[in-house]
Amino acid sequence: MFTVATFLVLFFVHDQLGFSEAQLQFGFYSETCPPAESIVRDVVHQAVTRDPGIAAVLLRLHFHDCFVEGCDGSILIKHDVNDDERFASGNAGLGGFDVVDEAKSELERLCPGVVSCADILALAARDAVAEAKGPFYKLPTGRRDGKIAAMSNAAHLPDVEDSINSLKSKFREKGLSDKDLVLLSAGAHTIGTTACFFVMPRLDAQDPTINPEFFQVLRSKCPHGGDVNVRIPLDWESQFVFDNQIFRNIQNGKGVILSDSVLYQDNNMKRIIDSYVRTNQSSKANFAADFARSMVKMGAIGVKIGVQGEIRRICNATN
Repeated sequence: MFTVATFLVLFFVHDQLGFSEAQLQFGFYSETCPPAESIVRDVVHQAVTRDPGIAAVLLRLHFHDCFVEGCDGSILIKHDVNDDERFASGNAGLGGFDVVDEAKSELERLCPGVVSCADILALAARDAVAEAKGPFYKLPTGRRDGKIAAMSNAAHLPDVEDSINSLKSKFREKGLSDKDLVLLSAGAHTIGTTACFFVMPRLDAQDPTINPEFFQVLRSKCPHGGDVNVRIPLDWESQFVFDNQIFRNIQNGKGVILSDSVLYQDNNMKRIIDSYVRTNQSSKANFAADFARSMVKMGAIGVKIGVQGEIRRICNATN
């Protein structure tokens, strides 16, 4: 449920959304399907109530959708031959498809052929963040669904083993800044888990950037030769709560995955991370508001509008 603690972030002005203003609209479904956003919100609330971990899963699903064909729901398509985008190695472990399908089913019952799967996915990610006590932000909608979902198109997703320069390059290709990289990559990891598979290479190499005491904690959870599918929190202190603890962890050498830790080796990224954990409240950056801005910005990448794409009848198949 939403409370004052969710930091309602509803103040975006048009100049902050200049790149998407002409493409997407606030309240896009206000006349064609007025309950659209509340339906998605209710479905997400029920899903997170059953499993708090699903909040991070939905957030990750939206991120992975936007970084391939743009935010067009292509990640949701599933053909019989399993050569779709969702089966690319960089999308291993993705979930939350059933939540999107549930929302779509209810919307098709009430407003058939109106609300796109791409918008459902973007709204679900927004609502999932709010359920984890993060910001609830006003989100422009009007995305249409893509028709292409080739595995090969997902070959260059940001990866846990990427260098800082590679991460910067991949984000800049999508029109995202270094600040967006910190917020959407490390910042999003304030909730959720990862598999030992992604941690063991750091441990086996005895990565010197890992805090020695934390190294032992990680090794106890992910022992050499152990089960690579065991899942551990990305934010060791508060894995189900959206807060700035992830940045303190990175500062202190307690970043769980390499792609979070390398951010602190870059001077500009270091300044951004430090800005979210200053003790002086007057100079402390507003993580919730900045994260919301970056989410809106990411949600406008490569969107299809007007007559582009389609409105799918079901989310896992094109019409």
